[in-house]
Amino acid sequence: MHATVHFKDAYLRAMGLAKVGNPLREEPLQTSKKLCTFDEDEAELLTHCFLKPFRSLERHQFRQTGDQPMPALAKTIFENNDLLLDTSAKIAKHLYANSKHPNIKSGDLCVGLLDNVIADGEPTQGICLIKSESKVPFLQVAMHEGDLRLITQQGIYPDKIDKGCLIINHAAEDGYVAYVFDKSGGATHFWIHEFLDVIPADEDDYHTRRYSDMCVAFAEKGLPDEVRSEERVEIANRAFDYMDANEQFDLNDFQQVALAEPELIEQFAEFKTIYEGENGEELNDTFVVNKAATEKAKKRLKARLKLDTGADIRFNSGFIKQSEQFLERGFDDDKHMNYVKIYFHDEV
Repeated sequence: MHATVHFKDAYLRAMGLAKVGNPLREEPLQTSKKLCTFDEDEAELLTHCFLKPFRSLERHQFRQTGDQPMPALAKTIFENNDLLLDTSAKIAKHLYANSKHPNIKSGDLCVGLLDNVIADGEPTQGICLIKSESKVPFLQVAMHEGDLRLITQQGIYPDKIDKGCLIINHAAEDGYVAYVFDKSGGATHFWIHEFLDVIPADEDDYHTRRYSDMCVAFAEKGLPDEVRSEERVEIANRAFDYMDANEQFDLNDFQQVALAEPELIEQFAEFKTIYEGENGEELNDTFVVNKAATEKAKKRLKARLKLDTGADIRFNSGFIKQSEQFLERGFDDDKHMNYVKIYFHDEV
């Protein structure tokens, strides 16, 4: 499912609200009795605030299992906007029913209807689900009993929104276009898997990105502390070289070709298990490699040699591949200090 979606001209029409507690703690569920509507200035401000977290997210779609209520609830709103209030309450009840885990926090749920979302060049509607689990204190100067007072209040800060889902009324037969995030990164992962039940829309592209990101993370955090920075980047580059050379990714072949050493293979396997656990999903062992996704990950890979004397040296991937020719490490017996020597022809 490929779709070009823009929501820079979208605007918020109305919104249903709810306070969703945790049933295990006997916290209640409260839903709004009337829709929130906004004047033009309010709608413009709120639209920007609520859509900001969705920029540059990967496209997802609802899993079509037949027993997942979210696609049907979204369809109800899209087909009859007058049912927004009633359906937003049903969405809140569905979220409440899936909040039965001790680590799930209570929070405020906003279900907003958006107009003028552009999908493949055509205007359509969107549904924005936002859950805020943390309140941010802010100060306000206000009149109180004839004098100015500084008042402390608690509110939702757009950059601190914990969870979100933006559903676009496009490609309904494939499970709609959806953009999701969960900044809390908790161990439950209930928002994406239990409540929404969404999957990546383009699995090959998604798994290429995830493996590429995991290789960068493995090089940076998954190796023993004594591994030098240039060696870390060289290991990651071997992973990218494998993806460049192969149309099909196969985990077993990747481990034997790109990692090779049994100790490194074991370290990668352990890191992969941790990485999948932290992200709440298992990655496929085989997929078609998306070359563009690999190139983007390469650009994020940097070698950095930060020394206690204040020197901060950065190496690009090209240098790392030839580091044995151009970089020399050693220990000076007179100064009792380590040193790094770099060879070059000219400054550029």
